Amino acid sequence: MIRNSCKISKRRFIKECAALSAGIFCLPRSGITAEPSVEEEPAYRKVAMFQEESARGIMCRICPNECVLKEGELSKCNNRKVIKSKLYTLAYGNPCSVNIDPIEKKPLYHFLPGSRAYSIATAGCNLVCLNCQNWTISQTSPDKTRNYDLMPEKVVTETIAKNCKSIAYTYSEPVTFYEYVYDTALRAKEAGIKNILKSNGYIYPEPLKKLCSVIDAANIDLKAFSESTYLKLSGGKLQPVLDSLKVYRDMGVWLEITNLVVPGWTDKTEEIKEMCKWLAVNGFCKVPVHFSRFYPLYKLEQLPPTPVDILNLAARIAGEAGLLYVYTGNVPGSEISDTKCQGCGNILISRQGYRITSNTIADGKCNKCGKAVDGVWS
Repeated sequence: MIRNSCKISKRRFIKECAALSAGIFCLPRSGITAEPSVEEEPAYRKVAMFQEESARGIMCRICPNECVLKEGELSKCNNRKVIKSKLYTLAYGNPCSVNIDPIEKKPLYHFLPGSRAYSIATAGCNLVCLNCQNWTISQTSPDKTRNYDLMPEKVVTETIAKNCKSIAYTYSEPVTFYEYVYDTALRAKEAGIKNILKSNGYIYPEPLKKLCSVIDAANIDLKAFSESTYLKLSGGKLQPVLDSLKVYRDMGVWLEITNLVVPGWTDKTEEIKEMCKWLAVNGFCKVPVHFSRFYPLYKLEQLPPTPVDILNLAARIAGEAGLLYVYTGNVPGSEISDTKCQGCGNILISRQGYRITSNTIADGKCNKCGKAVDGVWS
């Protein structure tokens, strides 16, 4: 039987559209040829990577949650379960959201601009963010969403058929459908297709290094810059995310960072300064940073949208700290979204929302002064 669809009110749907939410909330999109799954759940089980036995049960070693599960118990991310004394992923080949997106939506501004990404997600997340845009799929399990039958080989076939240059693992949290991401990315890489992660970065170094061997680009949400705020806002810890950023950097994955500026939570000037200073000192000056506007969603509906002045202030702080490529997002008509040459100041890429209006980068260089532009352009 096809699993029941997630339900969402018209009012809620309008709010999500207004917030430029990244996900599709369990709703199939037009243009995708994959059919909704009619298989039973066991077809999507696969023995999980990075598990070990402990005195208290089977431990998942992929992320810092370190779930220790007894027979029949479900992980905190909602898609790992112990069955017959082994840990299985329940999210393999059964995405609940499939779409074709402009790569700028991830957001990635310095990676194959103007191209399209075949975007997939399964249910589940290893964090519990109060401000989650996609809570209808991130805070549930694969047996409660309407899913597609889309095994790794078929994802690659569909990507080629839809003329997409990359596959994006996005919307929910790809760390929680790790095995599906890894196997799909491996096949995509063999076919000459790029692989992209949109992730919270909440993963241990060992599994991340393995994943980085097949990933070409990532946008990581750096949700706050204090341990207490991270715990209260997302249920996670800051340090593992900072460690992940260093792994991406050292493994040569093209990296961009998003900081959602939430009023009363992550809009403190001193904290923004500390974050930008850390990025500059730790070798991330050439990494594009996106300060994104918060809209009232999920469990923070009582808050106002982020004032544009605060986003602009954050961008100035980042520039003063030495970060070279700073953008603001989720502010239609008022975004800082153009890419400028660090040599002569020439505007290299002009953007309106997710649309590129001009791109004068030639062979990865400024067309005026010839200075190399950091990024992956072809």
